[in-house]
Amino acid sequence: MASCGIICVKYLMFLFNLLFALTGLLILTVGAIVQSSYHHYSNFVDDTVSVAPILLIIVGSVIFIISSFGCCGALKENSCMVLTFSVFLIVIFLLEFGIGIAGYVKHGQLEEILEKGFNSTLHNYDKSIDSQHAWRLIQSELSCCGIQGPRDWQQVFHNSSLPNSCCVQMPTTVSECTIEHSLQDGCMHKLLSLLQHNALILGGVGIGIAVVQLLAVCFACCLSRAFKRNYEAV
Repeated sequence: MASCGIICVKYLMFLFNLLFALTGLLILTVGAIVQSSYHHYSNFVDDTVSVAPILLIIVGSVIFIISSFGCCGALKENSCMVLTFSVFLIVIFLLEFGIGIAGYVKHGQLEEILEKGFNSTLHNYDKSIDSQHAWRLIQSELSCCGIQGPRDWQQVFHNSSLPNSCCVQMPTTVSECTIEHSLQDGCMHKLLSLLQHNALILGGVGIGIAVVQLLAVCFACCLSRAFKRNYEAV
């Protein structure tokens, strides 16, 4: 018969794994939301920047799946399954640590990456429908104009006119968008702020999940030893 202590730890482990499965869903959801915002402005963001949220989606899915090992191992009092769960957790923790380091490195290069993307799409504006759509989208959604401001469009339009997406409201007497009636904020600063905000969310979620994982590993190791001692006693 299992002692009262083992039963208590067993069900605590089960509840902890249930919580862990929910954190996996949380990671998956946050990764999907951040990836959606990156993909939305993919013309201005380097492909490598979107790797972190994709990895979070993968990690979240894996966490949700392997939490079943912990649940089953705890309920069946199977020390092998509990140890397998612990190993998986350690591997995922190391993977998340690597993602965090890569994200920190990329975070320092983010402004440079955005500047390159913005300049490229601005120079290709006349030649690429995709670039035109990207600029129309970002200027409309972020209420901005140009890279640093509306004057950036002078290198594309030489008659002082601007894309219509630069002007939210124009007087009925005005037929085209000009600097005088345009939005004055540049788009690069606004997108940079959005991505940095997303990075803070990712960092906060990552730290929270790391704490949960370390606690889960401790629980799993204690439970595995308790199961072994109980099995040997029988």
